[in-house]
Amino acid sequence: MENKMTVNRRQFVELLGVGAASFGLVSLAGCSSSEGEAPAEGGSGEVADSLVYGQSADPRALDPAFFDDGESAKVSGNIYEGLYAFGEKDTTVHPCLATDLPEISEDGTVYTIKLREGVKFHDGTDFNAAAVVASIERQLEPQRVSEMPYASFVFGEEAAGTGVSKIEAPDDYTVVITLRHASTPFVKNLAMALAAPIVSPTALEANGGNLSEAPCGTGPYKFVSWTKQSDVKLEAFEDYWDTENAPKTKNVVFRIIPENNTRVTSLINGECDIIDGVDLSSVEQITGNGYTLFAEDGMTINYMAFNCDSGVCTDKEVRKAIAQAVNVEELVSTIYGEYASVATSVMPFFMAPKSEEVTQTAYDPEAAKATLAAKGVTKLQCMTYTTSRPYNTKGGSELAKLIQGYLAEVGVEVDIQEYDWTTYKTKCQTDPYDICFYGWTGDNGDPDNFMNLLADSNWSINVARWNNEDYKALIQEGLKLPDGEERENVYLECEQMVAEEQPWLLISHSQNLCGVSPAVQNFYYHPTGCVFLKGTTKTA
Repeated sequence: MENKMTVNRRQFVELLGVGAASFGLVSLAGCSSSEGEAPAEGGSGEVADSLVYGQSADPRALDPAFFDDGESAKVSGNIYEGLYAFGEKDTTVHPCLATDLPEISEDGTVYTIKLREGVKFHDGTDFNAAAVVASIERQLEPQRVSEMPYASFVFGEEAAGTGVSKIEAPDDYTVVITLRHASTPFVKNLAMALAAPIVSPTALEANGGNLSEAPCGTGPYKFVSWTKQSDVKLEAFEDYWDTENAPKTKNVVFRIIPENNTRVTSLINGECDIIDGVDLSSVEQITGNGYTLFAEDGMTINYMAFNCDSGVCTDKEVRKAIAQAVNVEELVSTIYGEYASVATSVMPFFMAPKSEEVTQTAYDPEAAKATLAAKGVTKLQCMTYTTSRPYNTKGGSELAKLIQGYLAEVGVEVDIQEYDWTTYKTKCQTDPYDICFYGWTGDNGDPDNFMNLLADSNWSINVARWNNEDYKALIQEGLKLPDGEERENVYLECEQMVAEEQPWLLISHSQNLCGVSPAVQNFYYHPTGCVFLKGTTKTA
C-alpha cells in the first residue's frame, strides 16, 4: 500500500472556501487558522533545529513586488506578511497585519483598514500605516516600474480604469484605499503572496527601493543568506508578533535542486525533509522507501500558448489547426497518469461550475494537416523550460517533444529552444517564438485570478500576447459583479471566448505532489502553491 496523504475532490471544494461567505468568519489572532496533527510514528516530540525543503529552481527575487513565480513565493511567504492571509488549507480570507476585515463603502470603492499595533519588521522598525502606504504606492502608477510583474494584476491599471487610485494614512494605524471601481476579488488580492505583502520602508530606502536580495518583512522567519543555485537560509524571528503561532523550527533551508531524480534521492538520503515537483515516475520510489506522498488536486492550469502578436500564430485558423493536431487526452495520460486531469476549461473544475458548456478544439489530425498545408505552415519556433513546475512536474521539455511529434505527423517541423526556468521567464519577454509552454497556480481562489491572465498587458503573465478588447471588457464586468450566478455567467463567456479564439491549447490540471519524510509534522502544500512553514516541525 502507498503511504499516501490525499484530499479528494469533494473535500477540496469544501476546503477552498471562497466567496462572500468567508467574510463572516470570526477574526483570528494569527495570520491563518491552525490545525494540529499528531507527531510522526515513533517520534519523541523533540523538535529538530532545522528543516530542509527541496525545490526545483532559485527564486527570481525575494521582494514581493519583483517576482511572479512560485519558487520566490514559497520562500518569501515565510519572510513577509500582508494585511490579510488565507486559511492554513484554503483561500478563506482572515486578518493578518490588519485587525479585521475592511470596512467597505456602499459603492464598493473605499476600503478602510485598521492595522495591528506592536508589530516589528525584521530590521527592528515599526510596522504602521506609513509602511503600508510605501509598499503599495511604489507599485502604483507612475511609481511602478516594468520589473514589477504583478503590480497591475493586484493593484490594477489606470489606463484600464481598474484597481487602486490612491492610498492614504489618516493616522498611524489606519489606511484608506480608494479603488477606481468596485472589485469583488480585491480583498482576496490583498491576501496574496505576490505584490501584496508589506515590506520595511527603512530597508527599501537602504536598498534603492528593491529588496530582491535583502528581504525584510514582519513574517515568522527572517532572511539569513541566499547562495544562488544552492540554497536560501532563514531563521526564526525572535520578535515575531504572533507569539501563539511563533515558528516552531529554528532554521529553514530552501535547497535548490533542479533535477527531479536528484531531488527524490536527496529526500531518501535524508538531505531534504520535504521536496516538491514530484512526478509520476518518482511516486513508487518515494512510497516504497517509506516516505509520504502528499497528493491533492491543485488550483492549476497547464497550457501551450500561441504567440498572437507576431508570426504565423496570429492567424486563428492556424492556432485551431495546431490544436487539432494534438491528442491532449493521450498526452496527459502519457506524462502524468492518474496525477493530472485533462483540462476542459481554463479554471480548475471546482472553480468552473459551468465548464461542461465549453467546447474545446477536438483532436482531428487530418483536418489539421489540410489547414496547415493550405496556410503554408511548415515550421514552428517553440520555446520551453526544463524545470519542474507545480502544474507540470515533468518540466516543459517532455511536453515540447510530444507536441513536436504530433505536429510532425501533420507535416510541421518544430524547432525547440530550452532554458532553465529563471532564464525562460526572461526569454519569453525578449525572444521570438510561435508556441511556448506555461501554466498557472491560482493565487486566491477567485475566477478573475485565472481569466484575467489573458487580459493582462504584461507579457510575462500573458505570454500568448493576446489583446482582445471584447475579452477585456468582460473581465472588467466580472470584477465589478458580486459573487453569484451573474458573475459566473461572465466567466463562462470568457471561457467560451478563449476556446473559440484559441490563444492557448489547454492541457491539464495537476495534483500537487510532494515527498515528505515521516519525521515531519504539520506540513501542508497550500492550494496557492505556497508553503508556510512556521508550524511545520521535524522529530529530532
